[in-house]
Parts: sequence; structure tokens; C-alpha cells
Amino acid sequence: MPESPRLSGLVEHALDEKGRLVVPARFRERLGAGFVLTIARPDPCLALYPSNVWAEFCARLEAAPRKDDGFRRMVRSIFAHSEDVGCDAQGRILIAASLRAYAGIDREVVSVGALTRVEIWAKERFAEHAEPQGASLDLFGELGLS
Repeated sequence: MPESPRLSGLVEHALDEKGRLVVPARFRERLGAGFVLTIARPDPCLALYPSNVWAEFCARLEAAPRKDDGFRRMVRSIFAHSEDVGCDAQGRILIAASLRAYAGIDREVVSVGALTRVEIWAKERFAEHAEPQGASLDLFGELGLS
């Protein structure tokens, strides 16, 4: 499989009146022509995954040894809230009303590169979840990043 793109950076912007989002050029080129828009459980945001990253995720699900009721419910929830998308000529994607409701997105959004995906946050929610705290700060040390 091709190497996964590394996505980083932050862009504040807004949906248009039809619920369309301009995917920032810095992310568009790394996401490729087609990608997947989905919920980002457990976080209250959405995520854009490059097709190859999504394919790897699907392969892990298909190979999972556990296929009990909890697994099936999780898969059902994720895939019920996922869609293949691509940008129109203006670099926009349409975000369905149900996905906007899940993420609490009205108009103002923050798009954040998060390693292998782009997270799309309601601006006010992002402010609540952006900075690491407590045990998250300890993780920086464990990973040798402090």
C-alpha cells in the first residue's frame, strides 16, 4: 500500500449556506481525489480519511477476531455515518445535515491535520478539546517528545 500522508496544520473557516465546506488546499492535495468523510468517535467531530488509510482501517475491521454484538454495533454506527466524497471544482464537499448535527457544526469550523486524517470541528468544540491535559501531557514524555 502507498505510504499514508502526514496531515498537519490548522485552518479556521466556515460552511456556506448549503452546508458545503471548502477543504483547504493544504489538505486537499494530501487527501487525494477521493476520500472518506465520517464521524470521529469518541471525539465530537468529523474526519476526512485518505482512501488508502480508510482501506487499511477496513482491512483491520475485516480481520478482527471479535465479531460480537458490540463489534457489529460499532461497525454499523461508523459506516452508517460514513460516505465517500470528493471535492467539486471549487474544492468543496457537502457535509450532510446528520453529520453536522453529530459534530455540532453550525457554520464556523476548524479543520485540523491530525497525522493520518483531517478533523473537522465546530469552532467552539475545538477550543474545549484542543490542548492536552493531565495524562495526555505525560504521553509526550513517554513518546520522547518533551
